[in-house]
Amino acid sequence: MRARLGRERDEGGALALSGTVSESVIGGFLAHPYFTRLPPKSLDRDDFSSLSTAVADLSDADAAATLTEATAAAVGAGMAFMPRPPATLLVCGGGRHNRAMMAALARRVAAEVVPVEAAGLDGDMIEAQAFGWLAVRVLRGLPTSGPETTGAPAPVCGGRISYP
Repeated sequence: MRARLGRERDEGGALALSGTVSESVIGGFLAHPYFTRLPPKSLDRDDFSSLSTAVADLSDADAAATLTEATAAAVGAGMAFMPRPPATLLVCGGGRHNRAMMAALARRVAAEVVPVEAAGLDGDMIEAQAFGWLAVRVLRGLPTSGPETTGAPAPVCGGRISYP
């Protein structure tokens, strides 16, 4: 949205809802080996950088629809590794305000898809609270990640405190 239209987001998912998903892009995206690797696992932030290239020739609406569907498809693929499917998928962050994202998630997961507020939580605060929790662990010298979560060979502290 920023690169193409100078906007921060697809407000309400309106642009994505007006587009058509490129199933060939979704198929190529889901062919990435990450989706078949058993957990624990993690990604580098550039692991899916080719997705931008894959939608470069699509219209703005079709690119938005395709990228939204790719996100939901990734969530759906991740559900295959759960011991049993959840009855409810709680969505936080901006995606919960995006009708296209919520609809795509509902198509891709065998669960009720609802905003996290349905569980009495604040969907705008979850990420800040998580980073606060991680910061406290760093302050206490405790690991923030380990073999059970990312497959790292040993527990690691994911940050460093820098005082002025």
